[in-house]
Amino acid sequence: MTRRTLPLILLIAVFVATLAAQESFDIREHYTKREYAIPARDGIKLHTAVYTPKDTSKTYPIIMTRTPYAAAPYGEQRIPQSFGYQFNRFAKDGYILVFQDVRGRYMSEGEFENVRPYNPKKSSTRDIDETSDTYDTIEWLLENTRHHNGNVGVLGTSYPGFYTWMSTIAAHPAVKATSPQAPVSQWMSGDDFFHNGAFMLPHAFDFYSWFGWPRPKPKKEADRFLDQGTPDEYDFFLRLGALPNANKLYLHDSVAFWNTLMANGQWNDFWAQRSILPHLRGLKPAVLVVGGWFDTENLYGALNSYSAAERQSQGSDIRLVMGPWSHGQWGYDSGDSLGRIQWNSPTAHYYVDSIEAPFFAHHLKGAPAPKIAEATVFNTGDKTWSHLPAWPPSGTSEYRLYLEEGNGLSSTPPSSANPHDEYISDPNRPVPYTNEITGWYYPPFMLEDQRFASRRPDVLVYTTEPMAEELTIAGPITVDLTVSTTGTDCDWIVKVIDVYPDRLGNEVPAGWFQGPTKSLGGYQMMVRGDVLRGKFRNGLERPEPFIPDTPAKVHFTLQDAFHTFRKGHRIMIQVQSTWFPMIDRNPGKFMDIYRAADSDFQKTTQRVYRSSTASSSVIFRRLPQPTRQ
Repeated sequence: MTRRTLPLILLIAVFVATLAAQESFDIREHYTKREYAIPARDGIKLHTAVYTPKDTSKTYPIIMTRTPYAAAPYGEQRIPQSFGYQFNRFAKDGYILVFQDVRGRYMSEGEFENVRPYNPKKSSTRDIDETSDTYDTIEWLLENTRHHNGNVGVLGTSYPGFYTWMSTIAAHPAVKATSPQAPVSQWMSGDDFFHNGAFMLPHAFDFYSWFGWPRPKPKKEADRFLDQGTPDEYDFFLRLGALPNANKLYLHDSVAFWNTLMANGQWNDFWAQRSILPHLRGLKPAVLVVGGWFDTENLYGALNSYSAAERQSQGSDIRLVMGPWSHGQWGYDSGDSLGRIQWNSPTAHYYVDSIEAPFFAHHLKGAPAPKIAEATVFNTGDKTWSHLPAWPPSGTSEYRLYLEEGNGLSSTPPSSANPHDEYISDPNRPVPYTNEITGWYYPPFMLEDQRFASRRPDVLVYTTEPMAEELTIAGPITVDLTVSTTGTDCDWIVKVIDVYPDRLGNEVPAGWFQGPTKSLGGYQMMVRGDVLRGKFRNGLERPEPFIPDTPAKVHFTLQDAFHTFRKGHRIMIQVQSTWFPMIDRNPGKFMDIYRAADSDFQKTTQRVYRSSTASSSVIFRRLPQPTRQ
């Protein structure tokens, strides 16, 4: 055994011991449970479950999650054996754990409102929002429960991430630290149900066909899941047809927020009131924002809420963690892989044990300050963590790749006499977003092998030569296309792909090879992909038709990435106009898609221009060299 191998072996041994200890930690042996109906300022009672360590010889901080998804199990005698890795860590470390049904959900009274707007002007007890409900809950807990030390932390993922941000705005003085994780931040722009004005069909339909019904009793909740009659959601939604058929065939006008989505298909005051981004100012608690690079639901929320808070709360302690995860994966999985891609370490457990747990221990227990960087970000190409003083990192430069004749990509502006490529887009045979037969969505699709798409005639493909040296991109990716369509509207989907060498040799260690081919040779790993509904090319509040067969500029952001394209790999750009059923089908007509009929859908011919006078490109932010730790 060499001196160099000893630390790694010790690290593995410590991790295995920690994992074993947490898995063997039985909540029922160490915690008691009480349930309370906590009154908010307007008299509405909020159902709250409080788990307190049985060892009452000392005091503990409170860790709270507010959720619309049930603070189950219900009943003081019903205590789960485990809360999962993330919350088991808090239980083992000694915290009072609090779970609350938000207003109007499950056992809490009142009327539920989706992403209830923040109300900064509260003149009476009738003026409530999620910040006031959180404030009133904490005030009651501090006055009416025992064995706490007076410090409170709040965390939650996805919709509970939205409630966590609400607890941070106008926070109760006892709230010392919060962690909004994959938070809902601004629907219509990029979270959950809309990406750049395009409708995320399975996210909205599957979610609200379960979540959106008037609330049954908790024991009846399973009865509300919609049976689609097939495991193949591509087939289900193709047979569903135009969006109004959802009400005709399945929802029957009984799901109020589905109708709200159908009535608000562009940016307006309704969506502006529900954006949390303008309110992330003057924040007092320390904040740890967490997201996953492969989160199709709330990647936008993590990156943009962190950016808004940093910009508007200068001097506040706000940090960012971005791991190689799908939506919420760090809360329920080891994070050692996603789909066929292995990360070579349990990245989620590293986050919980080395970042999240020390963060809350410091702010709520007075433990020594941990060495947590401003931005702890995972490089999805070289599979390492980097600890950076800012995100996006400073010192990057623009790296632009132009679409070339002959399916090429070049950093040199085009001079081609052949000015464009074209394809026919048929909404009745749309490009699938995944090669899997799946319901709702396939979580690893954001890094799935894209060869199934690159072989279709309605997908344009452009590729570099093999990289002569490594290229690390860090920050937002911008799409700058010149396009035309024979219709008056069209969606534009652009994907950035890391193409692995056909023969990997010894580049990939044993254990990475998975699946029936036993090899990742030629794998087309999607690094980032997103969509713009073309009529919103000049703003989500300003839909404009295309003039048929007339070139127009399309400019949008694919969100950030942190990825090293390794030597011998190639960069690929794919351009297409359907991504089904992740994105609902565009009829090819400038119209209210949410009122479309089946007869409105038509084939259109799309052109992407790549001449010296009408170029198309993708713009990256390039680091001078890979950032490794």
